[in-house]
Amino acid sequence: MRPFDDATRRNIAEACAAFARLPDAVEPSALKRAAVAIALTATGEGDDTALLLTLRAASLRAHRGQWALPGGRCDAGETPVEAALRELNEELGLRLGSGEVLGQLDDYPTRSGYLITPVVVWAADSAAIAPNPDEVASVHRIALATIERDDAFDFVAIPESARRVIRFHHQRSLIHAPTAALIYQFREVLAGRHTRVRELEQPVFAWK
Repeated sequence: MRPFDDATRRNIAEACAAFARLPDAVEPSALKRAAVAIALTATGEGDDTALLLTLRAASLRAHRGQWALPGGRCDAGETPVEAALRELNEELGLRLGSGEVLGQLDDYPTRSGYLITPVVVWAADSAAIAPNPDEVASVHRIALATIERDDAFDFVAIPESARRVIRFHHQRSLIHAPTAALIYQFREVLAGRHTRVRELEQPVFAWK
């Protein structure tokens, strides 16, 4: 159990600080930069800590109706932290500053041409969450205890790739990479493990 309090915030910030991100590539990447927020808040049904997961609106042009962490493409001149905070505000109405950032995880390259930076943030005022219906169909609070279960994730082989596909089991849904990979690495960081996820595969339907 991880109560949503100052002690948990400090512990998670320390775990993120102890995590050594993979260095940025020396050569410019052809991938478009993007960022997502691993936004931590109260579960709403108790005092536990949860992360926010969204179901994307059916009206969106790309990846409609899929599970996702709040986030999107970086604007010109924008850092991943700035992009993650902006997207969190645009999608969920949460206005957070840089002081709420606890750390960053490894960049994850997607099959659809993006390099995603996960930014861990502390969202104390969960009452302020107001999903933007143009982007978000629903928002869900996933208790950290859920992602720390032994059976929360599995890995399967597909004929189209030599890399393993990661899957996060959430209720009756299967959540795939990149979202599943980023949540999995966060779970590993919480446990003090420096587990890399960039080689974890996405399902074929996400290769566009």
